[in-house]
Amino acid sequence: MIFIPVEEGDPPAVSTSTTRRIRGSRRRRSFDLRATAVFFALLALLLVVLGFVVRAAGAVAERRPVWTAVLCLVAASAAVLALRGRRRRHLAEHAAQQAAAALQEATRTALDALEAPAEECPRCRVPTDGTPADDRAPVDYEALDPDEFEQAVAALCERDGCSSVEVVGGAGDLGADVVAVDPQGRRVIVQCKRYGEGNRVGSQELQRFGGTCFTVHEADVAAVVTTSEFTAPAVEYAAQCGIVCVDGQALRAWSEGTGPTPWSLGHQTPAAP
Repeated sequence: MIFIPVEEGDPPAVSTSTTRRIRGSRRRRSFDLRATAVFFALLALLLVVLGFVVRAAGAVAERRPVWTAVLCLVAASAAVLALRGRRRRHLAEHAAQQAAAALQEATRTALDALEAPAEECPRCRVPTDGTPADDRAPVDYEALDPDEFEQAVAALCERDGCSSVEVVGGAGDLGADVVAVDPQGRRVIVQCKRYGEGNRVGSQELQRFGGTCFTVHEADVAAVVTTSEFTAPAVEYAAQCGIVCVDGQALRAWSEGTGPTPWSLGHQTPAAP
């Protein structure tokens, strides 16, 4: 602030001048001599150690070239095996993914197959469309295997008005191959014997079936159907136990619609041959 002298009577005058602030200059980073010296010392030490290692390796290679080659080969093999192991892990993961996808597809296919209706044996098919008996193609029951023969007998039962027809033959069936309910509501148990020519159903087989058909399977009508014939003792035992015997001739008549059904025969049996 500057004071200017004025004459008496004049008002005092005040003059101000602008004061500029001087900014301090930025501090420059000081040079760290100690850190620089430590860095170069470590670098020099690293170079010395590296040179010593290279020199020692060269000396070993000159004295033991075979061992050097073996070591190099082992190192290369280890590197290759490591790469292969990594690749195998990727391949194993890919194979596991493919196996999981295949298992899922197989499970889906199996479930679809279980849900789909069972295919009927073409040779066991019995016409059910009202075709006249004389115009129906006869089924060659002798040409069927045992499983197909059971299916054919079940188809005959279903054709002639039975309900709840089921093929249950197999291990542990206790003599019951086909189970059905006839039009009168009676439970029908059928044992199927697909025998070749000259092999007749004997009394022992009838006795085994007679011991289970009524007591175990609770049959109202029990029948044995065969492509062959029955022996005289078998027919006698069946008559005593109330088992219906259907031989090959009666089976063909039943299939063609010219003969009675087993459940309509009641306790009657064919005459002994």
